[in-house]
Amino acid sequence: IVEENCSVCHAVGASDKSTHDRATPFREISEFYPVEALQEAFAEGIVAGHPDMPEFTATAEQIGAIISYLQTIQRKQAE
Repeated sequence: IVEENCSVCHAVGASDKSTHDRATPFREISEFYPVEALQEAFAEGIVAGHPDMPEFTATAEQIGAIISYLQTIQRKQAE
């Protein structure tokens, strides 16, 4: 899901680099937001972020999968 919808700008893996200079690598998201708190943002449709970020709509099942994935790659866990 994140590869298809987010990887054009965001780093979505453990060591890749974001291609957009204002797109936070997903492994660093917990440095700015509690990952669990993003569930509501995904449900409402994320329209913030970098100014040219497209709107993203996901099902409840997809949102759960995204949150679970984000929790597994957070850099804070690896340190």
